[in-house]
Amino acid sequence: MSTDIRGLLLEIALTYDAGKGTSSGVRAQDLLRAARAEWAPLLPGGFEAEGNGGSGGASRTPWIGVYDPAITRDPKQGLYLAYIFAADLATVTLTLQQGVTSLKGKLGEGEKRRTYLLSRAKTLQEGLPKSLRAGWKDRPEFRCKLSRALSYEAGSVAARTYSTAAMPTETSLREDLWHMAELLQHAASVEKLLKDEETSEGLRTTGFVSDPQAEFKGLDGFRPKDGSDYVAHIAQRTITVRRDHENLIDGFGRYIEPRGFVPITDQMHPKDLVLRRDGTEWLVEAKTVKRGNPTRAVREALSQLFEYSHFLYAQRGHPEPQLLGLFTEDIEVYAPYLEERGIASIWKTVEGWAGSPMAVAWGMVDMQ
Repeated sequence: MSTDIRGLLLEIALTYDAGKGTSSGVRAQDLLRAARAEWAPLLPGGFEAEGNGGSGGASRTPWIGVYDPAITRDPKQGLYLAYIFAADLATVTLTLQQGVTSLKGKLGEGEKRRTYLLSRAKTLQEGLPKSLRAGWKDRPEFRCKLSRALSYEAGSVAARTYSTAAMPTETSLREDLWHMAELLQHAASVEKLLKDEETSEGLRTTGFVSDPQAEFKGLDGFRPKDGSDYVAHIAQRTITVRRDHENLIDGFGRYIEPRGFVPITDQMHPKDLVLRRDGTEWLVEAKTVKRGNPTRAVREALSQLFEYSHFLYAQRGHPEPQLLGLFTEDIEVYAPYLEERGIASIWKTVEGWAGSPMAVAWGMVDMQ
């Protein structure tokens, strides 16, 4: 079985036959079901994949969804990425999709739903940075007259279509996916500001509402008197762990263990991850970079690593650990900034994992 994006897409294109149904043992359906596990190490940090060849009957346009769990894991609603095959399997399109199934109750499955999706896609596009949308088309063609395929065409916010007879290289496909992942995160921010109204013609997206006021969370307003207050607060705090954050840690743990490091998360709260090798301990703080801007993620990692190292190690009489920031994508100029402060960094890349000079020296990654 192919373990890269290109190989799996090509094999599905070569073997898919809607007439064979969806049963186990049908080659293309098995490939679609395997996408989740096969693609896990290949996706942008924190993302998940899931293939879909139809439920009940086989789909005319099979597809593989790629989800940011912080946005949605349900293709019925919200925004997500998908590789959707045309009915003739001559092309497969990477598209930023709007969920369509949840609209059935209000808009049905026909023209009203497509009109709404088209209008909403246009409004989303208007809110996206033009530099990110440049070179991407809006509407794909799936060469299928079934209502769901037509809705997929209408619901596309951005798309790039590949010929299965002339598929780009694996590196090009991953670069496109990484770019689209950033576009998805921007689109999700825009979506939060959209306003829908009921009209005589049905549901319409009429524009933007004001950005809701953010609520303060975490340590805002907390003023510890000493280290014991800090530790008590951390121990009692309920931390909501997002799925993309957990996926990042899980993927890195599976990667780093064969390199001779022991990854530990059990009973490590509130630490994200601890690595151990030959008597040395590394304290790892994992952060998700959003919309291509690592500033906030780096600030949070820096502060938490210093705080945990001080309060959970030094003040308890334990040897202070080596410090490592783990990120979903390249933090660019912040890598040397962290190194100057004694913090190594590692990030997910199109090829796998890369990191700062200290991470290379420790044998955690091979490239900077």
